Amino acid sequence: MKNLLFPQHYHGATFSRFLLGMRILFGVLFITHGYSKLVNFETLSLTFPDPIGIGAELSLVLVIFAEFFCAMGFIAGFLFRLTLLPMIFAMGVAFFMAHGGSVVNGELALIYLVVFLMMLLAGPGRYSVDKLIHFITCDEPVCA
Repeated sequence: MKNLLFPQHYHGATFSRFLLGMRILFGVLFITHGYSKLVNFETLSLTFPDPIGIGAELSLVLVIFAEFFCAMGFIAGFLFRLTLLPMIFAMGVAFFMAHGGSVVNGELALIYLVVFLMMLLAGPGRYSVDKLIHFITCDEPVCA
């Protein structure tokens, strides 16, 4: 009972399953935003916000890259921390610049931003492509 209430380590199978669940849940939710932008590219490219001054169409392309393609890597745990960087940047720009840092208007962007920052710190867990690649390429006698 003590271990259930006060676990001592957080890198076991249970924690890795939790990280996998978080990757799947938030990755799929994030992909839906990117997919809707991808299928409506022509319409959105005319009116998409340009908060960092690179043009509406390029801003849209970069957001689709972050929300759709990077989210796939996030779910799989492939190049995990690298794929999180564009996702964090996109949500940071969305929250602080597009929504003016307003929790009322940018609540969803803030939630994604916080979750992605926490996932960046936690890593992908053992159920990820990165862990598989590490295991396959490890030269040490004990790779775990």
